[in-house]
Amino acid sequence: MKIYGVTGWKNTGKTGLMERLVAEFIGRGFSVSTIKHAHHSFDVDQPGRDSHRHRVAGAQEVLLASGNRWALMHELRGAQEPALAEMLGRLSPVDLVLIEGYKREPHAKIETHRAEAGQSLIAPEDDSVRAVASDVPLTLDRPVFDLDDTGAIADFIAQEVGL
Repeated sequence: MKIYGVTGWKNTGKTGLMERLVAEFIGRGFSVSTIKHAHHSFDVDQPGRDSHRHRVAGAQEVLLASGNRWALMHELRGAQEPALAEMLGRLSPVDLVLIEGYKREPHAKIETHRAEAGQSLIAPEDDSVRAVASDVPLTLDRPVFDLDDTGAIADFIAQEVGL
């Protein structure tokens, strides 16, 4: 599987770009999966639901299945967060996996930047950031795309990974 990341600081447009890139690559006929890194506790389950009750009771894993989808929830219960490589290994094969977050991982990625967020760029200190998608013009030693130019960003990623 080909992998490519979208990274950046909070409120710089990562998720919006991810959504547009998924739709763009699907529209080009590629199969796409995503991995999203969360820095905080999150819950895909809802209190009161049977599956939530199973987890709260202490189940290590709860698999919820229907005719439309299935989801496996795995409780770490004090264990270390799994590595990105382990998470990639859990995915079914697709043409492209887009990864949101994981700033410190060495895979190739594009950084999102919004001037109003007031954050410094990651790119100058990180060679794994191969390009920047920004809402303002920037002068860098790597390509800079308009944050809203999804087609050009997708073309760049496709060239980078060989799609």
